[in-house]
Amino acid sequence: MTWLALGLALFLGIHLTRALAPQWRDAQIARLGEKRWKGLYTVLSLLGFGLILWGYSQARLTPVVLWAPIRGMNHLAALLVLVAMILMAAAYVPRNHFKAKLQHPMTLSVKVWAFAHLIANNTLADVMLFGSFLVWSIIVFRAARRRPAPAAATPTAAGTAATVVVGLALWAFFAFWAHAAWLGIAPLGR
Repeated sequence: MTWLALGLALFLGIHLTRALAPQWRDAQIARLGEKRWKGLYTVLSLLGFGLILWGYSQARLTPVVLWAPIRGMNHLAALLVLVAMILMAAAYVPRNHFKAKLQHPMTLSVKVWAFAHLIANNTLADVMLFGSFLVWSIIVFRAARRRPAPAAATPTAAGTAATVVVGLALWAFFAFWAHAAWLGIAPLGR
């Protein structure tokens, strides 16, 4: 669990600098320059992400079970992840109503994704991983809502429809293939 904890600290820590330490972040950008800051940010993010993957895979070998699985939670989680994928798509598909209304759909996507995985899983590593991302997304969302809202393009029905289609496609890709192929867990196969 040490590698998982270290990875989470690096990955989420660097991603919290704008929300929790904006003056320090700005000072580092001024000191290093924007390109070097982005390079350092990228290196720490990738290192943290790699340690998260490694640490979680190691923790799964000897799981510490915290409670008995709750029947039906994997299906509820699949539905919530569908919502999360649509919100993720809303962050990138232009001119959609989700982004115009919610302003920060990517952070909300992470929040829903993490919550979904918390209710469907039952080990200490799951609580560490998904609980950390849930807390991170709550902190970042609150900080983002305090900043002035970014100017949003006028939403269109086509942009919103495209967002839903892209989100559904992402969800299907992960639910029916990638989750099992990449992580060894078939979310709908339980």
